[in-house]
Order: sequence, then C-alpha cells, then structure tokens
Amino acid sequence: MADEYVTPTTAGTQRLPRVSIEFCTQCKWLLRAAYYAQELLSTFSTGLGEIALQPSTGGVFVVTIQQHASGQDEAASADGGGASKKVLWDRKVDGGFPETKELKRRVRDVIEPGRDLGHVDRDHAKPAAAAGAAAEKRVDENKVGDEKEKDDAGKECEDCK
Repeated sequence: MADEYVTPTTAGTQRLPRVSIEFCTQCKWLLRAAYYAQELLSTFSTGLGEIALQPSTGGVFVVTIQQHASGQDEAASADGGGASKKVLWDRKVDGGFPETKELKRRVRDVIEPGRDLGHVDRDHAKPAAAAGAAAEKRVDENKVGDEKEKDDAGKECEDCK
C-alpha cells in the first residue's frame, strides 16, 4: 500500500516521479531528510510529483525514486503495474549521506538526463584528488552520524547497530 500513490498529472495520463526518503527516527535524521526534500523540490519543482518522508528505524537512510512508464494508462497505475523503482542512495551501501549535489545528479539522471544542473555539474568534473578528499569527508560524516545514533541517555540505539 505504501508504494501506491497518485500524483498530479501534467498532461493526460502522464504521472510524475515520486521520491521517497526513508530515515531512522531513532537516529534523529528527520531534519536531514527534510533538508534533502526541500533541495530536491527547489531544483525539480514541477518535474517531481511527490517527495515522501518515511519514518523508519534501524539506522536506515534510503532515497528511492518511483517512475511510471510514459503513456501508461490509469488502470495500470492504480494496480502499481509498470512502475519502476530505483534506489538512488542507501546510507549502508553508499557509505554515509549524499552530498546535496550528488543526490540532485542522481535524480536528474533518472527524470531529465539531458538537463544541465549548472554549477552542480561543473563541480562533478573534479580531478581524482578531489574525489579522495570527498571520500575522507564522508568518513567524517559517518562518525558524526554514528554519534547521533545515541539517545538522550547516551546509549546507542539497539536497532541502529
């Protein structure tokens, strides 16, 4: 039932993509999820039909996009047929949290592959040395994220281990 959705139409039966951000409430990642949602809506305002924030537990932070095939009729949309779902970012697989520009690139690559993102794309063509620095930054972010996985009493969330 959570995968079924209805978004505004732009022309006839065309459905706009739905981005879902599943985040761990025990790790207190709501603000981070809301920030990513705001950034995506600012960049792709009318290109997205919905951005959903899905509370979860267990240290989860997963961004997915669901897109219906173009020209799909309403009956197929209602039963969920023909929709493709792709994981854009998984904290446990990709290592930490995405930089905003990387998340925007991944959304763009699915919904509007030819679109220029301006300065976001120009920064993407950095040399390998800069990529190594970015990896170090992600390690630091993971350390910060791990610190957030402790509750107010200083105990680590059991589900987040």
